[in-house]
Amino acid sequence: MHPVLTLVIQRLALGLLLLLAASVLIFVGTQILPGDVAQAILGQGATEQALQNLRAELGLDQPAFTRYFDWLFSALQGDLGTALSNGLDIATSIGGRLQNTLFLAAVAACISVPLAIFLGLLAVRYRDRWPDRLISAITLTSISLPEFLLGYVIMYFFSVQWGLFPSVSNINDGMTFLEKLNAVALPAIVLTLVVLAHMMRMTRAAILNVMQSAYIETAELKGLRRFTIIARHAMPNAIAPIVNVVMINLAYLVVGVVVIEVVFVYPGMGQYLVDHVAKRDVPVVQACGLIFATIYIGLNLLADIISILSNPRLRHPK
Repeated sequence: MHPVLTLVIQRLALGLLLLLAASVLIFVGTQILPGDVAQAILGQGATEQALQNLRAELGLDQPAFTRYFDWLFSALQGDLGTALSNGLDIATSIGGRLQNTLFLAAVAACISVPLAIFLGLLAVRYRDRWPDRLISAITLTSISLPEFLLGYVIMYFFSVQWGLFPSVSNINDGMTFLEKLNAVALPAIVLTLVVLAHMMRMTRAAILNVMQSAYIETAELKGLRRFTIIARHAMPNAIAPIVNVVMINLAYLVVGVVVIEVVFVYPGMGQYLVDHVAKRDVPVVQACGLIFATIYIGLNLLADIISILSNPRLRHPK
């Protein structure tokens, strides 16, 4: 079997095992939460018989082992259960929320990824000079601030003081694409500032590592321009670590937006999760956790596969 195919199969198998382990942790974590779900639904005045009947109806009287596999097999079939707080189908409710979160993540990614790579190339071109120091200082400052603080600062200036964008990022299906972009502008800016430094510095470090290679010295002796050497010779050979860090940050843009969605009251998965955690709606928490884990593991798995395929030593073994 070709080495590339072998490595890809191994990564896929590892990804499935990680996802299975994540599902176990999610289920166990929700089961050990303090309190009684039946008591939370019926209230403190509920009789013991009513509590027992509700536990039986919800399947809470079954062993944890049985409940885990029932939940897992149902999730694999697309059935995420019913929300305890409102009786609505979780998969249907999550569908629109997940679409909103993915839209916000896509907007932030379209801004942050090209900008991070460009700034990384620029920092390498002017290494140890004032553009490099300025880029590093600004990006490190943005990543050092807590997300909620950065969100409120951006909201204060861009919305309250200057009135450029709405402070509440509310979108719906009746809005045009440009209206949606205007609505998500502030959370997208905050997410861009949060992930920009990590991607930019990894791009800079990866290219600087490649710049020490012998073929780069040959290109310099040929008299090629510095930026041409960086963009056409160093960048393609530094793609593997850059792809890895980009995918990690893309995963964060999807699964790490809880704080940003709460700050800007954005109707996404994070806001949906926080609302139902407060209601102790365990099936919703489990469903959101499983979806977040799937997206995070899937994107990291994709990064591994791209890194394998971009390695010429694996594609063309001797």
